[in-house]
Amino acid sequence: MIPVDAAISRFRRDLTIAALLRAALLAGALACVLAGPMLGMHGQGMFVLMIIGTIWILLSYRSMQGTRLAADSPSLIAAGQFEQAEARIDTALRTFSLFRAAKLQSLHHLALLRHAQRRWREAMLLCQALMSQKLAGLGGLPRTTLLLMADSALQMGDLRGSFEAMNGLYRYRLSLPEALTLQLLQLDYGSRVGAWDQMLSGVGVKVQMSELMPGPNAARSQALLALAARKMGRRGLAQWLRRRAELLADPQEIAADRPVLGEMFKEKWES
Repeated sequence: MIPVDAAISRFRRDLTIAALLRAALLAGALACVLAGPMLGMHGQGMFVLMIIGTIWILLSYRSMQGTRLAADSPSLIAAGQFEQAEARIDTALRTFSLFRAAKLQSLHHLALLRHAQRRWREAMLLCQALMSQKLAGLGGLPRTTLLLMADSALQMGDLRGSFEAMNGLYRYRLSLPEALTLQLLQLDYGSRVGAWDQMLSGVGVKVQMSELMPGPNAARSQALLALAARKMGRRGLAQWLRRRAELLADPQEIAADRPVLGEMFKEKWES
């Protein structure tokens, strides 16, 4: 298993080396272009420029190899093939890359893997290392990283850390799957801090969004809303939401890792 601290140290070291190498190659190329006409060294300058270009192409090809190695890691993680995913991610992290995007993606895949393995602290550390970098221009990477941070912190009981991560998501325009994930996180967070009124705010829209989630998440989302309705004394709404959740998943499965949801189904179990 890849030690997270070692992976982060290697990641930061490789980013620094890559940045210095890029700067050196670009400076060398610029010097050849400018110094050749000024010093009358056209032939020598072109020769050195060709060498620099060859080095850049070779390093770029090696960087692409590292990117390809880890490209299918998310699908392996989703399929539960954690050992294969870890092996590919480890190779990608050890492969030198001239471009920082490849290293950022590899570390993000490791965070996805640790989250899937329910190693919350390690996933949190990896996400924090990612968010300490400039992630502009990397598509959905900052958004998915913040979602991983919010859930990992929530699972560890770090409510403040989870709230800060979710709050950071409001800087971005979320895709529909990301918005659905955020809603479930917000409901889970609200149930832990007792924010029942806020959980029921816009309940109609939240129910509609729950219908777009995968079955287990849809059941959990509506069970959390049912719990909030029960806490607020809206018994009819609570029963309606509970029945909807029961149609999607077994109550014991819904409450398995969310003991607070057992309250919603306790009345039925005792009958």
